[in-house]
Amino acid sequence: MSAINLHHLRLFRAVARDGTLTGAARSLNISQSAVSTQIKSLESSLGHDLFERSGRNLVLTEAGRIALDHAEEIFRTAEDLSATLRTTGEKRQVLRIGALATLSRNFQMAFIEPIMGRDDVEIVLRSGSQQDLLRGLDALALDVVLTNLVPARDAVSPYLVQRLDEQPVSLVGAAWRMQNREAGIAEMLLQHPLVLPTPESSLRAGFDAMVERLGIMPRIAAEADDMAMLRLLARADAGLAVIPPIVVQDELASGRLVEFARLEGITEVFCAVTISRKFPNSLLSQVFGARGPAASG
Repeated sequence: MSAINLHHLRLFRAVARDGTLTGAARSLNISQSAVSTQIKSLESSLGHDLFERSGRNLVLTEAGRIALDHAEEIFRTAEDLSATLRTTGEKRQVLRIGALATLSRNFQMAFIEPIMGRDDVEIVLRSGSQQDLLRGLDALALDVVLTNLVPARDAVSPYLVQRLDEQPVSLVGAAWRMQNREAGIAEMLLQHPLVLPTPESSLRAGFDAMVERLGIMPRIAAEADDMAMLRLLARADAGLAVIPPIVVQDELASGRLVEFARLEGITEVFCAVTISRKFPNSLLSQVFGARGPAASG
């Protein structure tokens, strides 16, 4: 077998990601025929077909899936090396953090607090969807992703998940609503309109299971997939919010909002997702070390 051409591997990865020669050629700004010719050259070099047709698309063969795994590792290592050597000798270090757009801002601030304000550190915070953030992590554009949605993991998953915190979830609302201090959870849920996370969240799944056990059907005033919006709705007195107290810690401290009851058995788990790197960002170990021991997987 002849030596593998890295240029061919780059074209192969582009076709595998797009699923078509046309789309890959457009993204690479070269002709479709050039892409096709060089993919065939790579297949000849490896001695296996890497794609098979499925309608108008190209899908990976078993050999293609193996080749893509190795190609991703090769480019990840090259980019990791380049990034590390590029910053060698520089005084300032950069930590690039991706955070789920709906994640509590208070939690994000608590995460960066150990290195915040240092003259030798620059912190870059980016928000987005889970899919986009993990893609940035894979491409080494991010050092860590903060999320409350644990990515699926299997034997070939590249993700390392460190559990950072687990916050209780409570019923929180305006003080005037607490007229009956002896009311139980079920009574509170029936007396007041509710502000809830959207159904696809793990927090909402726990809440729905709880009300089913209680055998009640509460009145929903609003739903939001963003913790910041849940906070604003609670402040606007749209109803009792089902929310981790950390999200509204300032309002609770000032008395603007009151914690009515802790919802036992329902928690919000916050995680940091990284990938294995030969040259990990040293700032991450400082942040994690400042938080004390945590579970990982």
